[in-house]
Amino acid sequence: MNGAILLAIAVAFFMCGYFLYAALIEKKLGVDPSRPTPAHSKYDGVDYVPAHPTVLFGHHFASIAGAGPIVGPVLAAEFGWASVALWVILGCVFIGAAHDMIAMFLSIRHGGESIGSVIGTILGKPGKILFLLFSWSALVLVVTEFTRQITGTFLADPSIATASFLFLVEAIAFGLCVNKLKMPVLWASLVFVPLMFASIWFGSLMPFDLARFGIDAKTISVIWTIAVLAYCFIASTCPVWILLQPRDYLNAYLLYAMMALGILGVLMAHPVLHTDAFAGFSVIGRTGGVDKLFPFLFVTVACGACSGFHALVASGTSAKQLDSEKSIRKIGYGGMLLEGVLAIIALVGVAGTYMSQAEFAEASRNLEPVQIFAATIAGFCVKLGIPQRVAESFMLLAVSAFLMTTVDSGTRLARFSWQELFGVKEGEKPAGALKMLHNMYFGTGVVVALAAFLLLGNPAAAKQIWTLFASANQLLAALTLLAATLWFVRNNKPCWMTAIPMFFMLAVSSWALGTIFLKSLETGDWIRTFATLFLLALASVVVCLGVKAALGEKKTV
Repeated sequence: MNGAILLAIAVAFFMCGYFLYAALIEKKLGVDPSRPTPAHSKYDGVDYVPAHPTVLFGHHFASIAGAGPIVGPVLAAEFGWASVALWVILGCVFIGAAHDMIAMFLSIRHGGESIGSVIGTILGKPGKILFLLFSWSALVLVVTEFTRQITGTFLADPSIATASFLFLVEAIAFGLCVNKLKMPVLWASLVFVPLMFASIWFGSLMPFDLARFGIDAKTISVIWTIAVLAYCFIASTCPVWILLQPRDYLNAYLLYAMMALGILGVLMAHPVLHTDAFAGFSVIGRTGGVDKLFPFLFVTVACGACSGFHALVASGTSAKQLDSEKSIRKIGYGGMLLEGVLAIIALVGVAGTYMSQAEFAEASRNLEPVQIFAATIAGFCVKLGIPQRVAESFMLLAVSAFLMTTVDSGTRLARFSWQELFGVKEGEKPAGALKMLHNMYFGTGVVVALAAFLLLGNPAAAKQIWTLFASANQLLAALTLLAATLWFVRNNKPCWMTAIPMFFMLAVSSWALGTIFLKSLETGDWIRTFATLFLLALASVVVCLGVKAALGEKKTV
């Protein structure tokens, strides 16, 4: 099959989903643009700040994208390109995008609180605490895994570190110009977007290469890990308007450019998909073990089709910045569809570059997924007259920029979950030990410290975090869909659009975590054994509470 045709089919299906299925969801939810959003009713100048819809889309898309829709489909390509494409296309439209849109809506209707608080209104305090513990644990894994990928990218190409630092400086300047000097977003964009792309060129001239000072690679990795986590601490505790909003908005142009190059490259190259369409129900994975299509295809693709992390972004930061409910479909549903397009591009890059499944398997054992993506898409860009090396460096830089947005957004969201765990009743002020635990700097410090422990305590084990993160991430999506289903039931609305996806995601994610638990038990990996058991236990109790609540609603309706 031709890769350009596959991409066209995916885009057409996504557009139908946006204009038809998303419109149906919007109608069932009862979206009302005339209602004031929490960004206005609870404005505080730090977290609750109304943002221009274009700026908020940039933040939301940058935060949910990261490397997930690239890493997941590339790793899952071991099962065959058709298997991955079907799950990305169908999963995005009927599960992932609907999940994101509904999570944002529920948060808006509950004062901009996280999906954990929404669950609390349905399942009570025990359900809220357990869900917040689960989501907080999943977010620690997000910060850990994506920090590992950032440090690896900086180590492989120091010019990316230089450009990334310059991006941060420009984002702060953009935020000051728009929010303090009241410069129109359009004029600020005309100034700072070109400067952002100029930073890429400057980074290639002045790479921040620590090896020039005689520092070995292992030490450099530790330095970058500490530096990235320190950045996460600072970025996740400062007001959103000074860094989060402007940085994500500007970085979104990088991703748009990367996707535009990828789409044009695919259309110009017309790559034939050489790897297997279906590689079997069991394959030999990149680590040498046997990977089974059920359930690992669905959790490995992760953010490319559905992601529980998106619910935390939608209800954690985006809902607090939404100016009007009329933008829920555009930002919540549309953002996920655009991520699906990126996933298909990454898949076409793999299947259209490697001449056989065996050749791809060999490459996946020697290269990281992000490197495979950059190299394969850069190969298509040669057809556009762009040198392979230049295109590859740009792809790596764009991915690195979005990894940065994901880790600091993830840290901020983990801080929100932590503060909600140790929250107090509205109108009361925390005192004593509770005051310290509720403090945003303390909560952020706990997240950063745990991520540092997982990364620096056992670097070898840290390389295997993706599968655990992806499985927990999908289970988090299932629990979010459980909350949405109960909300529909409570409000006497049809719940099939969340109930069916919930059962499916609950089955595959629990199956995957159970498999990881047994494997970890066999190999004596006690950290992963405890982590999977802890996550499964939390999720099981939440599901039981959900079943009890559903039965109770049936009796009262």
